[in-house]
Amino acid sequence: MQLQKPGLYIHIPFCRSKCSYCDFYSIPSLAPLQKFLDGLKKEMLLQKDIFSQPFDTVYIGGGTPTFLKEEYIELILREIFEKFHIEDGAEITIEANPCDININKAKFLKEIGINRVVLGIQSLMDEILKFLGRCHLADQALRAYEVLRKVGFENIGVDMIYAVPGQSLGEWLNDLKRIVSLSPEHISCYELTFEKRTRLWNLYCSGKIASMDEDKKACFFMQTSNFLENYGYIHYEVSNFARSELYISTHNLKYWMYVPYLGIGPSAHSFDGKKRWWNFASIKKYCEMLKKGFPPVEETEQLSEEQICMEKLFLGLRTCYGTELSLCKVSKDMLNLLEREGLIRITEKRVIPTKKGFSLADQLASFLV
Repeated sequence: MQLQKPGLYIHIPFCRSKCSYCDFYSIPSLAPLQKFLDGLKKEMLLQKDIFSQPFDTVYIGGGTPTFLKEEYIELILREIFEKFHIEDGAEITIEANPCDININKAKFLKEIGINRVVLGIQSLMDEILKFLGRCHLADQALRAYEVLRKVGFENIGVDMIYAVPGQSLGEWLNDLKRIVSLSPEHISCYELTFEKRTRLWNLYCSGKIASMDEDKKACFFMQTSNFLENYGYIHYEVSNFARSELYISTHNLKYWMYVPYLGIGPSAHSFDGKKRWWNFASIKKYCEMLKKGFPPVEETEQLSEEQICMEKLFLGLRTCYGTELSLCKVSKDMLNLLEREGLIRITEKRVIPTKKGFSLADQLASFLV
């Protein structure tokens, strides 16, 4: 798949509450909202000419963007279209929490031009949702999905989490069976990880919970892939499935295909093809820098040619499109061995991971450098 134009990401750092597993920057309060909105406008103005090409994707993530009232979401979208050149027909995505979706909110999102919604369902078992710290129940998630369909959304993504302590494979597959019965255009299935500075990490370190063992995680992964492929979904990235190529997340694929993107908002990351930079993960620091007229950039990383090649290799091997054969610095014998082991498929110009290769993720790339 050829992706050329940059993507635009907007980070909304507000949530109703902090989930036990989440290490993305967000705060469970709207107190600094006005300062944040003022800062966001200033950053957009500073960064509006950074890319010469128009953006063909806009992704509003967080945090929980739909936690904001309609007037603020509309204001942010209006600023985006005023400050940046957004291509006609662009993929405009917003992340949504089931708690926030009612008929009025859904109609509003449709009317202001959002054409793709990612609904954070995570599980259809109430006890798992409680363990994860989610603020919704399974029935609320299903109702939110139905409402989005009712108002006319034709591109809905669903986020799910597996490998939760105590979860059985049967319970997980039952969740997936209920999800595919809804026919979402996109399904993301993320393995639960214990990230530092989260409540889940603290519970793990105190010995109150244990991580699922690696063999069982691998079994969940393979069964997930088999199950969704049997229902016609394309396993196009390690954690992502689309009902057809038409519904692959164009924005997120840019990250894996090494396409430039601009991130706006606290903690947002950007990449121009040779350089990477990221904003302060603090609303206070973010706003202070912008008030002084400076970009709120915490750090910049200039990438060497060697780093670029390495990253293209690692990221490409997370997708069904693979990576360029020329980036693999190992012998032909090693490539042939990995192919015989069923980890890769070699074409004239590319190395493409198999499902078994997907299950090894970054470990596979380490075999090729």
